[in-house]
Amino acid sequence: MRRAATILELVIALALIAILSAIAYPRISGLLDAVHVRGTATEIHSLFSSARHHAITRSERITVEIDTARSSIALVAGDDTIRARSFLDTHGVTLAANRQSFTFSPIGIGYGAGNMTLVIRRHARADSVFVSRLGRVRLD
Repeated sequence: MRRAATILELVIALALIAILSAIAYPRISGLLDAVHVRGTATEIHSLFSSARHHAITRSERITVEIDTARSSIALVAGDDTIRARSFLDTHGVTLAANRQSFTFSPIGIGYGAGNMTLVIRRHARADSVFVSRLGRVRLD
């Protein structure tokens, strides 16, 4: 009665594991990219909603400043930074926006001439966050 595996059986098993891993890796990395992009989009949605909420409760202007070079967002009230978040280090995403800032009025409506679009990208995956002039935020 044999109790151990031979070297040949171990090599064949390792080769099968390597082949299956090579096949699964692209799908897994694409899935991880999608998870990071969607997670970042959800956090940005939360930041914009929080900025609007702060503007209404404090009855003052709150500005959401977007730094696309550092992939970070900061909520600013006057000279005070309420909250800041960098997404490059934690999620490895890049941000692109059609505006560098968005200001909420004390009644929660956005200042400025138009809507804002923020694109979150990681490798081949991308997602968008839209903010209307009325201050409504949605993921797309």
